[in-house]
Amino acid sequence: MAIEVPHAEIDWRTLWLPQPYEGHAAPQQRWQSAGEGSLDEPKYGLTPLAWGTLKAAAYALLFAVPLALGAAVFSACYLPRRLRHRLKPTLELMEALPGVVIGFIAGLVLAPFVERHLAGSLALIALLPLAMLLAGGLWAWLPTALRRRLPLGWAGLWLMPWLALWVALALWASPWLEAAWFGGDLRGWLAASLGLDVEQRNALIVGLAMGFAVIPSIFALAEDALSGVPASLGEGAQALGATRWQTLWKVLLPAAGPGVFSAVMIGAGRAVGETMIVLMATGNTALMSVNPLEGLRSFAANLAIELPEAVPGGTHYRVLLLSALLLFLFTFVVNTLAELVRRRLKRRYRRLGAGR
Repeated sequence: MAIEVPHAEIDWRTLWLPQPYEGHAAPQQRWQSAGEGSLDEPKYGLTPLAWGTLKAAAYALLFAVPLALGAAVFSACYLPRRLRHRLKPTLELMEALPGVVIGFIAGLVLAPFVERHLAGSLALIALLPLAMLLAGGLWAWLPTALRRRLPLGWAGLWLMPWLALWVALALWASPWLEAAWFGGDLRGWLAASLGLDVEQRNALIVGLAMGFAVIPSIFALAEDALSGVPASLGEGAQALGATRWQTLWKVLLPAAGPGVFSAVMIGAGRAVGETMIVLMATGNTALMSVNPLEGLRSFAANLAIELPEAVPGGTHYRVLLLSALLLFLFTFVVNTLAELVRRRLKRRYRRLGAGR
């Protein structure tokens, strides 16, 4: 008599390695909990979900880390004390914005705008960093009298009209550039020349929206780490002839390195566990692609979509609980590592005579 073993069709190999499926010539890594037809078997490959989770977090950190760390360095090292005490709480209040609100704006406002102005949006991603570097170079060449009127401590204010000018210029010139370089159809050129499909809700939108949500966490922790470096270190370096830039790179950042690393790790933990932004700003398609203009599906978004409809005790239900456990373990390890690094930073400050 044959013994029926429940859930025998699922093991670690079927969850993580390509499997042969009916209708496909080569083994596939797919997540499709409900078959398209009554005879189709469900596909429980977790690799596409893990890939989507890491892809969304990577694009979010790629957007958030430079802005958050740059703002933290500027606030801790260059911003006047009076302005810093007003600006820092304002930036930290951004963390109170619910993820569902950010996801709603990203899905219904940002995604259609990027789809209508694809060439201009991609141009902005490339031009804005160059515009900021150009502004710094032009400021260094200004006469001393003008530089005193445009101090670095207030750069966040006088840079706004400069960046707004570049945004307007990029959006104004993008239709002509698209017509001249891409035959008037950038979407078609990407598909024909590079094989890149463009979806309205994609990883790029998720990276921008989730990066906006992660920036306050990284900024607050990194700024505290930089502000906590003993002032005697920076003053000693400048007394020995180092410039402010050399002091920043050679003294302040190495001293605050563990705290900055901890800030980035905590931001990564939040990005991995974010649910509503990924759910509302992507097409929730379980694809394994590095293309930032295609959709994705993460562990958290998949749980929000499918767990309410899964039959308790069934194979689908158990696989979803396993994915939730994996997500918990990942965020737990990341946050634990960040806390260990923070304690190491605190011990370093205590040895430098800055312990509280």
